[in-house]
Amino acid sequence: QVQLVESGGGLVQAGGSLRLSCAASGSIFSINAMGWYRQAPGKQRELVAVITRSGLTNYADSVKGRFTISRDSAKNMGCLQMNSLKPEDTAVYYCNAVVAGIPPKTYWGQGTQVTVSS
Repeated sequence: QVQLVESGGGLVQAGGSLRLSCAASGSIFSINAMGWYRQAPGKQRELVAVITRSGLTNYADSVKGRFTISRDSAKNMGCLQMNSLKPEDTAVYYCNAVVAGIPPKTYWGQGTQVTVSS
């Protein structure tokens, strides 16, 4: 079992920055990848960014060059630095962890609201 708790959401003006954090606890040694997803009202949840155990990253095209995902294994933390925020980035952001296994298991945090005003 893995527990994920997000923090760092809030209200920011367009062009501003926010840093989201995800604290992991439980069977953290088995986490293969950590990611961030977001869900805006009336829309499906979508991938924002993901980072693997080895440090490989992948980003949605809409956030490339603006967002940076990182992972501090020593602190059991994942972070998402969001710069140059746009109103269309407004959503609930969820931390995600994929745990090794057959089949792999996916865990989710409770979500944190990010609101970007124009």
